[in-house]
Amino acid sequence: MKPIDLLAAVAVNLAWGLNFAVAKLGVGELPPMLLIGLRYALTAVLLIPWLRWPHGQFRKILGISFTLGFLHFSLMITGLAGVESSVAAVAVQAQVPFAAILAFFFFRDAIGWRRAGGIALALVGIAVLVGQPHGTSDPLSLAMVIAASLVWAISSIQVKKLGSIDTLVLNAWIAVLAFPQLLVGSYFIEGDRWADVPQAGFWGWAAVVYMAVAVTVFGYGIWYRLLLRYPVTTVMPLSLLAPTFGVLCGIVLLGEPASIEKLVGAAITLSGVAIVLLAPRPVPPVEPEKPA
Repeated sequence: MKPIDLLAAVAVNLAWGLNFAVAKLGVGELPPMLLIGLRYALTAVLLIPWLRWPHGQFRKILGISFTLGFLHFSLMITGLAGVESSVAAVAVQAQVPFAAILAFFFFRDAIGWRRAGGIALALVGIAVLVGQPHGTSDPLSLAMVIAASLVWAISSIQVKKLGSIDTLVLNAWIAVLAFPQLLVGSYFIEGDRWADVPQAGFWGWAAVVYMAVAVTVFGYGIWYRLLLRYPVTTVMPLSLLAPTFGVLCGIVLLGEPASIEKLVGAAITLSGVAIVLLAPRPVPPVEPEKPA
């Protein structure tokens, strides 16, 4: 991976790590699905200039808008309401093994024993963080966060299979298609909560703006380009940087406990990331030439 692309991936994961703390504050003032619906509505407004008809790709984009826009974020933000932001930031990284398995079946992307070992080590770090005994996370909410990571991995495969498309066009269509799904879903699942919107304070609206601009327009815009440019097994392990940023943001911004389990888990996770990044890509065996 080129240094500029690696730097961009780190910046994206910093934005995503901070997002857990911001979203945690946001769901204290707005219902989760309504919050995400407003986020995508703002995103759609910001990206209207890039809303061009995606010839031959609309049905695939509609599917991505459902898995990523509706399912992933509904599960993720609803689950976040019941777990520490630092724990959620780590638990969602289960998307890496999910994505690696899906990439193997759909694209025959090789993993290799070094990368497999690095991912396994990183998952041990995640397990340490998730299992730390001093938190206040609800098990069902935690399960929703992990389910969201599976849906995220599925959406990454969908983006990879989509092929060449301008990332801003893709983000614009996902926003336009996802926000009505989320607002309708919020009405039926969370009830008529529109009265909460005018009463939302600074963090409610800050979360809407931050998720629209930093997470979606900036973050996913760059991430899609990386997925289209590099193999899934090269890009996805970089997302393991997000839990470290997420843990730090949860401790600093929300005052979540900086337990030894969190620090050890973060160190193990980063060690796994380093192995994944430095491991050489496996070279497929060369088949012997058949005799004439």
